[in-house]
Amino acid sequence: MLKKVVFLDRDGVINQDSANYIKCWDEFVFLPRSLEALKFLTLRGYTLIIITNQSIINRGWIRPEILENTHRRMKQAVESSGGHIFDIFFCPHTPDENCDCRKPKPGLILKACLKHDIDVSDTVMVGDSAKDILCGIAAGCGKTILVETGNGRAAQKALTQQHIFPDIVISDLLEAAQWIAA
Repeated sequence: MLKKVVFLDRDGVINQDSANYIKCWDEFVFLPRSLEALKFLTLRGYTLIIITNQSIINRGWIRPEILENTHRRMKQAVESSGGHIFDIFFCPHTPDENCDCRKPKPGLILKACLKHDIDVSDTVMVGDSAKDILCGIAAGCGKTILVETGNGRAAQKALTQQHIFPDIVISDLLEAAQWIAA
């Protein structure tokens, strides 16, 4: 059974988000301190799994192999910085397809838990959107962390209006990593 698992959203947590989507590696820009955060968690024995919506696939804007290339190169950059991404789960569906894997539904986290024998109650979900926090709660993650990078501030307002609260709201992934390890 995998222990010390951290689920991470990608866009807005690890890399800069874009209203136009990240369509290729050339558009992928790591957020400040995110590589340091991934190294920090890896060196402390955490298993890092990315959980990301990528409707850009089913919208027909990129081919799956372009996303695979972006993820491969992202993982290489993380490895070069001393971190390790254990696995990546993505939903290719658009919101109107009503699948079970698109956040805020918990399908991707549940799939990861089944594949890797993870006790979801011992995990942490880190995201920058209301969808990420709702997904973590729906899946039964032990903790949810909202980072203020990306869409974090708007997400905090939306969640508060629904009387839903992550365990902590924190500035960025490095501070989240330090909070997780503490």
